[in-house]
Amino acid sequence: MAGRSSGRGVLEKALGVLDAFEGRPDGLRLADLARHSGLPVTTVRRLATDLVRREVLERLPDRRYVVGRRLWQLGLLARVQGGLRDVALPFLQDLYEATRENVHLAVRDGEHALYLERLHGRTSVPLVSRAGGRLPLHATGVGKVLLAHAPEDVVASVVAHAEKVTPYTITEPGRLLRDLAEVRRRGYARTVQEMTLGTCSVAVPVFDASGAVVASIGLVMATRRDPARHLAALRVAAAGIARNRR
Repeated sequence: MAGRSSGRGVLEKALGVLDAFEGRPDGLRLADLARHSGLPVTTVRRLATDLVRREVLERLPDRRYVVGRRLWQLGLLARVQGGLRDVALPFLQDLYEATRENVHLAVRDGEHALYLERLHGRTSVPLVSRAGGRLPLHATGVGKVLLAHAPEDVVASVVAHAEKVTPYTITEPGRLLRDLAEVRRRGYARTVQEMTLGTCSVAVPVFDASGAVVASIGLVMATRRDPARHLAALRVAAAGIARNRR
């Protein structure tokens, strides 16, 4: 473990500690934080102490570390995708009011879908997605839209390494490639229980002025509902976002 951390500066080590919290909102104990960051326990203890003092991390009574208030405040200052979230938010709110389903806005971050926003209510089906979180491109509706329009090398890598999240996740290379081709042909993606059991989704692309896909918006709901009935509302919202970000 020490060999992995040699030559790394203090800032890089601190970022490694923060990266360890990706997908772990309930926090990590010191030993787990060291394991996930690839740093010695003594180094992580020192860094964590400094980060707690700055309120970047918080140490709970049960000795778990969680992301702190200061990091959340700094995160609000980030202008991801040139203010895309700010432009999209009114349209996402209208979409939620019209459907009362989970509403997602996502962009591609490497081989993952990065969720810029999620709107939901008390009656929305529970999900694992959250604003600021990342999920696999191949297993989500918004992710499949982004993957279908991604560069060939990204598509090849995702298809080659696709893993099953549920028994229904499409991972067979030929079938997944056909699914992506169908997304491009019909202009939207659908999933059924591929990311979360008991849910289905529908998603459409958001284009820029040149016709490139810069984001995706989608709805997730219980499988007993028909997501296709909301396609018109999704497309209106996507067109509004595209029009107002130019």
